[in-house]
Amino acid sequence: MRQYHGLETLRAAIAGRPTLAKLAECLLDDLRECRCTIFGSIGDDDRIVLAELSLEADTLLYEHFEQRLDLQMAGPILRDDCVPLTFRLAGERFAVTGRCSALPHVCGRDLYLSRYSGRIGDIARQRFQIPLKQLP
Repeated sequence: MRQYHGLETLRAAIAGRPTLAKLAECLLDDLRECRCTIFGSIGDDDRIVLAELSLEADTLLYEHFEQRLDLQMAGPILRDDCVPLTFRLAGERFAVTGRCSALPHVCGRDLYLSRYSGRIGDIARQRFQIPLKQLP
């Protein structure tokens, strides 16, 4: 299940009454240098980094009408010896974690990796949306 981390820290940094617009402003600042790591697993406890994605220039936006953040990440696939299982999108203080899959109809996934070929050296691209109204 998708989980959000660091929200309390961000909310504490907001001066005055916290609003969605102020939270969006803090998140935009926090995610300016964000990275997304895609993990797989071999065995019971091993977490293997399959891909490291970076924020693409000018793709971090606040959609005011929908009250959500949109961003696009891209980066090379580093390994191909296991399937993607989990992801971590991390800014300076805020992070999103969850389950992922490159297959479209897998139950229990929080993120469908729509442009993930699974071949080393290929560029994986992923769009993210963070709905501010649904943040805990």
